[in-house]
Amino acid sequence: MKEKEVILTVDGLKKLEDELEYLKSVKRIEVAERIRQAIAFGDISENSEYEDAKNEQAFTEGRILTLEKMLRNAKVIDDENIGTEVVSIGSMVLLKDLEFGDEFEYTIVGSAEADPAANKISNESPVGKAILGLPKNSIVEVEVPAGQLKYQIIDILKKD
Repeated sequence: MKEKEVILTVDGLKKLEDELEYLKSVKRIEVAERIRQAIAFGDISENSEYEDAKNEQAFTEGRILTLEKMLRNAKVIDDENIGTEVVSIGSMVLLKDLEFGDEFEYTIVGSAEADPAANKISNESPVGKAILGLPKNSIVEVEVPAGQLKYQIIDILKKD
């Protein structure tokens, strides 16, 4: 079975590489030290500090494996290849809600980088999927859990 391709912007790739480096060079050592200290307290069968440290170690090692797999399967979207003719991964898109008149600016990213609180929506999200490949001024209806939304693509920009 082929592993799923992970689409990343250049910024997203750097963030994942930085997190992996931190986990390997700092976090692993901190957790190993916590385990050593917990063992020094004596009987580990009743030691919650030891259990905590072992759980943290398992989480850290799992995250390292996940990040390594993501980076192995990464497809980086080069900022130079992002156009402003149609919405693509890496585009900054200005959308207008046609029901309420509100405007929103989103950056379309791969699912690994999605962060709605930072206005980064996934190409696999309902809105992301609906607007991908469309030109400026397109009107799109998006089926979301709350019902149907209607947007107009006001502008397609490149990140500075």
